[in-house]
Amino acid sequence: MRELAGIVAMFAGLWLATAEAGFRTPESLVRNVYAYYGQGAPDLSKGLPRDAATARQFFDLPLRKAWSTPRVEPYDFLVQSPSWKLGPVTIAVVRRQYDKTYVAANFDNHGRRVALNFVLVSGSEGWLITDVESPHDSLRMFLEQFRN
Repeated sequence: MRELAGIVAMFAGLWLATAEAGFRTPESLVRNVYAYYGQGAPDLSKGLPRDAATARQFFDLPLRKAWSTPRVEPYDFLVQSPSWKLGPVTIAVVRRQYDKTYVAANFDNHGRRVALNFVLVSGSEGWLITDVESPHDSLRMFLEQFRN
């Protein structure tokens, strides 16, 4: 019985270590971002959290602090609106260039078409977001603009 408890504890520790790291594929990272914008469980329907643990899981080092710093923004950049009711999200790798991979995310938000390009890097932590580009702006510039 003690051996079984040890095995369970080992797998739980591995799962927690994996949960704090980045993601295995570029597509899974973007899919997990939009899992926070659904209409399901209350914890997963409030948008991507702004806490340090979430920032560590989703963003590269330079973007982590900017993401989790408290600020008042006019809208959520990842859905391009202060509110959301998303249609199906399509995700596709559009370009691999040196150390970066560009992933397109397309969806409708309240009937309005939204197209974003996630710029991702792969490192020892897995895939992480280094920026997100809209046709008019980028997440880095957006967060800098509304810095307190």
